[in-house]
Amino acid sequence: MTTQGAPLVEVKDLKMHFPITAGFPIPRQVGAVKAVDGVSFSIQPGETLGLVGESGCGKTTVGRTLLRLYPPTAGKVLYDGKDLSTLREKDFLPYRRKMQMIFQDPYASLDPRMTCGDIIGEAIDIHNLGSGKERMDRIYSLLDLVGLLPEHASRFPHEFSGGQRQRIGIARALAVEPNFIVCDEPISALDVSIQAQVVNLMEDLQDKLGLAYLFIAHDLSMVKHISRRIAVMYLGRIVEITDSDTLYARPMHPYTLALLSAVPIPDPVVEGTRQRIILEGDPPSPVNPPSGCRFRTRCPYAKEKCKEEDPKLIEVGGNHGVACHFPVGA
Repeated sequence: MTTQGAPLVEVKDLKMHFPITAGFPIPRQVGAVKAVDGVSFSIQPGETLGLVGESGCGKTTVGRTLLRLYPPTAGKVLYDGKDLSTLREKDFLPYRRKMQMIFQDPYASLDPRMTCGDIIGEAIDIHNLGSGKERMDRIYSLLDLVGLLPEHASRFPHEFSGGQRQRIGIARALAVEPNFIVCDEPISALDVSIQAQVVNLMEDLQDKLGLAYLFIAHDLSMVKHISRRIAVMYLGRIVEITDSDTLYARPMHPYTLALLSAVPIPDPVVEGTRQRIILEGDPPSPVNPPSGCRFRTRCPYAKEKCKEEDPKLIEVGGNHGVACHFPVGA
């Protein structure tokens, strides 16, 4: 599903299969983990697309494959109309300036042996964006942009709180002046009060710099707050995508219904009367997904057609895409 106007980033049938090997001394491929298996979406300039789903559904792999931290098995990634999936690494380097990532764990994503200034300045050095005083002025400016002080540049990661470390990660992503940032659960490791600060910071930076985000998260209420559109993933595929208000008001995929039913509502009357949907069983293995609809083994509405035919992501009206043979409320 696409929105009006030329997209900044467009993903077409993206696949990322990790090979399973066995045998000694000559290993051979005996299978594959289909972490991402045919994902398509687009992101407009200055837009935030939320990507949600339970653990293991492939959200992080989508973000990493999009930036070619993993080489895609198949599919296309277009940036401003340019197909990046066929570029050699040296030709792809200029696009790394335009597409950056904020990693999930602010404790593991920063090198403990480097100072804050060197962590932020590393990308400046790689892309030859300044040296000497110009480089340090740029680092100080980035620290100020994310709410940190110039003296923080000489400190090591262990001297910062979790929220401050995530701000360093944001400054590092902004160091090369990107247009698009993959935000891989940037608030999941933080306290609730700090989460709000980081999300507000990201929204302020988006307004100032015109950034586009792919915002990957578990917290559906936070995703609704920050995202213009939301895509729901299940077992390597997008099962529903639409604008955030429509998704919350009229979800049409049974999996989306189950996810939204788990979101707490700060109203005891409403919370006490609404129906909680409990999915039975565990998610199938991405090594050997079910035939037909991948959600059918846990879906309360599954029928014989769901077993025989794989549903495609089709538009059901109002730029609302659903991959379901029997959409709820259709």
